[in-house]
Amino acid sequence: MQFKSLVFLHLFSLQCLSYICLVQSHDFFFVVQMWPGSYCDTKRVSCCYRAAGKPTDFTIHGLWPHFNNNSIPQDCNRKNPFNKAKVSDLTTKLEKTWPTFKCGRKSSSAKFWSHEWTKHGTCSEDVLDQHAYFKAALNIKDKVNLLEILKNAGIQPDGKFYKLDDIKEAIKAGTGYNPVIECNTDASGNIQLYQVYLCVDSAGSSLIECPVTLKRDTSIELPML
Repeated sequence: MQFKSLVFLHLFSLQCLSYICLVQSHDFFFVVQMWPGSYCDTKRVSCCYRAAGKPTDFTIHGLWPHFNNNSIPQDCNRKNPFNKAKVSDLTTKLEKTWPTFKCGRKSSSAKFWSHEWTKHGTCSEDVLDQHAYFKAALNIKDKVNLLEILKNAGIQPDGKFYKLDDIKEAIKAGTGYNPVIECNTDASGNIQLYQVYLCVDSAGSSLIECPVTLKRDTSIELPML
């Protein structure tokens, strides 16, 4: 089946601050799940599927350390590069749930994981080493099945429009916590659901209520798979 777009209203623009960590510490994580159809169904990107094939679920974009002052540490330790051998036992699951959709011979899921580790993971390495960092994201994904949560609330990836409040309430009912929704625009100019942000404690293990407030708006469409 061909992905179309999960459409929602543009809710916020999350700006990342360039930050050099003198001490690797953070207050919490954002765990970010992405709807692949909304990534692929835009004018700006080409989209390719890897060995695991076309996904039929939300995928992981990242596990991002964050501070309570709403700043984001980045690139904290380039002396600790990504080593695929350290996550070899997780590779099959990572390929399925944390793939890249970028095209080109130089693009690969491992390159995406390397980017995420270098930019974000190294800023939490006082708590999570490489294996623990990727394992934590996979564990949270297992706990939070966004597609099932939305379907249980009667919200289907069927190309219809749904109220933003209904989607947020469904996710809160399914997880116990308020999500932050990010949207983008498809090739036809429709606003679509792109990513769902939930907050996780500083150990990367349990969902928490987000300590920061991000800008949001109010309305959405949900595309077909």
